[in-house]
Amino acid sequence: MRKLYVGNKNYSSWSMRPWVLMKQAGIPFDEVMVRFDSFDRGSHFKNAIGALNPAARVPVLVDGELVVWDTLAIAEYLAETFPEKALWPRLANDRARARSVCAEMHSGFGGLRGHCVMNIEASLPEVGARLMRDEPTVKGDLDRIVQMWTGLLERHGGPMLFGHFTIADAYFAPIGSRIKTYGLPVPESVTDYIEHVQALPGVKAWIDDALVEEDFLAFEEPYRTAR
Repeated sequence: MRKLYVGNKNYSSWSMRPWVLMKQAGIPFDEVMVRFDSFDRGSHFKNAIGALNPAARVPVLVDGELVVWDTLAIAEYLAETFPEKALWPRLANDRARARSVCAEMHSGFGGLRGHCVMNIEASLPEVGARLMRDEPTVKGDLDRIVQMWTGLLERHGGPMLFGHFTIADAYFAPIGSRIKTYGLPVPESVTDYIEHVQALPGVKAWIDDALVEEDFLAFEEPYRTAR
């Protein structure tokens, strides 16, 4: 059985992507959760994950003798291994567009990701309002997300970005969580899309696990202190 190594579900946005992709697509795997105790060299987390891959980051997919790290590499491997799952859109032009938006997510949106850290359990609308007022990169990234999602939903008719669930929806699921946590202002069509994604069994399962995790990590909490 293939194994997927992930971090804390409340905080680990990169782990969330391949986990919900595999769960929603019905690809069997065993989950191995490695708690975020610290990202310092010598920490249990770094030692455990570093023994699997030189980047010492999650997620990591172990399939027999093969070890694949990096979310996009895992997604591509799964798409090639399970072509019947149509993890990328079926049409070549749509596949190219889906890869483009995933690559944009992979390397961009630093303002939104840096200031609005994923925290599924939290509700921080007052922080979101302040960030929208004081951090232009957050507003700029959100504007681009709205433009991207709106265009794709209109082009393909929803309810997913490319009509049916694909890697792109898994890739942007953590952004939907951030938008909800920080109460960021988005059009109704974007809110509807987020609700559709979060209602998917694979995504809901991750969120449900995150909500009962109850593992407060101060270094992942720039806006709250331990209760």
